[in-house]
Amino acid sequence: MKRPSFTSIALKTTALHTVTYFIVGFLSFTLLDYTAKYADPAIASFVRQTDHPLVAAGPFFQILRGFLFGIVFYALRESIFPHKRGWLTLWLALVIVGILSPFGAAPSSIEGVIYSVLPVWFHVINVPELVIQAGLLAFLTHYWVNHADKKWLNWLFGVVTTFVVLLSLLGALSAFGLLQPAG
Repeated sequence: MKRPSFTSIALKTTALHTVTYFIVGFLSFTLLDYTAKYADPAIASFVRQTDHPLVAAGPFFQILRGFLFGIVFYALRESIFPHKRGWLTLWLALVIVGILSPFGAAPSSIEGVIYSVLPVWFHVINVPELVIQAGLLAFLTHYWVNHADKKWLNWLFGVVTTFVVLLSLLGALSAFGLLQPAG
């Protein structure tokens, strides 16, 4: 296998993070009724409400986070991409360092449960979304980087990423009142 370049890993990770964030987030938002959960008085002072313009813009900002993940994935490339189960190593790193043990008191983290005043149910309900998205990101990035010859993947994820980013921008512009219906 040809050694993947920084550009290849960074772009693929950026695209896949943006897409998996949107898809898993949308499903969780819908199935777990985030509008009601985020309006709960115990949570409302901690997170923006789901109708806030920045929430609509959230998927757009995942481009930056995806690129940052890409930098790390590139640094770890020798431990991840040449190995058949390298995606599992990547997934474990994301779950352990990024979800359960970040340096801050983030929701669903050990520090968050200990130091935040958020109710335990809020920490627990977020875990499946976070773990599933991390798993999809790890698996799909590993697959795409190791199958660079499959040009259809470039097209598929390029088109889906563009669609997600445009939807996010249109949603944010609408929420800010900058898009008005014709008529």
